[in-house]
Amino acid sequence: MNMRCKRTIIAVAVVVCLLSPWRAFASAVPWPLERLQAAPAFQPATEFKEKDVQAVYFDGLPYHGQPTRVFAWYALPTLKPGQRCPAMVLVHGGGGTAFAAWVRLWTSRGYAAIAMDTCGAMPKGSYGKWERHELGGPPGWGGFESLEEPIEDQWTYHAVADVMLAHSLIRSFPEVDPERTGLTGISWGGYLTCITAGVDARFKFAVPVYGCGFLGDNSAWLEQFKQMGVDKAGRWLALWDPSIYLSHAAMPMLWVTGTNDFAYPMDSLRKSYRLPKGSRTLCIRIRMPHGHGGAGENPEEIHTFADSFFESAPALPALVTQGRDGREVWAKFRSPEPLKQAELVFTKDLGKWQDRKWESLPAALDAATGETRTTLPDGVKVYYFNAITSSGLVVSSEHEEWVE
Repeated sequence: MNMRCKRTIIAVAVVVCLLSPWRAFASAVPWPLERLQAAPAFQPATEFKEKDVQAVYFDGLPYHGQPTRVFAWYALPTLKPGQRCPAMVLVHGGGGTAFAAWVRLWTSRGYAAIAMDTCGAMPKGSYGKWERHELGGPPGWGGFESLEEPIEDQWTYHAVADVMLAHSLIRSFPEVDPERTGLTGISWGGYLTCITAGVDARFKFAVPVYGCGFLGDNSAWLEQFKQMGVDKAGRWLALWDPSIYLSHAAMPMLWVTGTNDFAYPMDSLRKSYRLPKGSRTLCIRIRMPHGHGGAGENPEEIHTFADSFFESAPALPALVTQGRDGREVWAKFRSPEPLKQAELVFTKDLGKWQDRKWESLPAALDAATGETRTTLPDGVKVYYFNAITSSGLVVSSEHEEWVE
């Protein structure tokens, strides 16, 4: 048995060891779905002013037996009398809060949008140091330190509930079509998007950016789990790892990330996107930066994906099949928009996914059939294809590991 196989077996054994004693906890999470799927009471947050957006506090779930208030920005696009629009729910990442600019990005596209804070804070202060609301829920991120508290007082429980309540609130507005809502989140927000997709079936699609499950495998939090010990880490993973919830997600999902993401590596991503029951689309760029703003909010693939459901717009290209014969590899895509080019993305490195060097080479493309194929260069260890449309949209095949 080679060392690679031994490492794989050891890794699987560790994960099974961590999860198996606590599997029952996942089904025991007491999501109050009837309450979460009803529009919460809300009031204006008059101390916050931003152009073209409204600030509100809505009622969250009790924390330590006390009522909570959740801050959110929301806005509507310009509409004709009687017109209703689709809506997006926007979930911020670690160190972030509700971002008004993100809401405006979506209203500029003709969508209603709501962005809530998931850490009991308000957009007052600086990045990672936002001022907490006196009635805020648990602080983020991860809730590793509060694992001994009741499930109802832990961070992930409240954060997912806040996302669902924000969804219920924006669905209740008369200008919003409640049957046309989508979800996207960045980093920890992508993590929350994965869980919410498995709990709130009302969304028509979900787009995790960077975030995925299997955090106990080789994510950025391995040292955290080591410090927690096997027992506590196993309980956290069985309660709050997205892999527990993704198999319950039935809506289409678009997964947007980079090859070297520091927090959510590609092998965990692949195991995650294979779990949901709905269709999946991948967009994996070489060394995509990790963050809010242009990096995580602006990929045009997210906009196109949303429009394809709600605006009768052309869909993103779809992977039809992929395969290999010896060193010859291929993939076939179906695309409403003409494909302009294809590339083979590959690495000759092993070891930590985040540290591998990724390269790309043009691959032959038959634009009529959507098939791309090439011969693997010597030394390739992992590869995948990117299909690129005439407008620059990128859709990826699944990555494959080369075994001699």
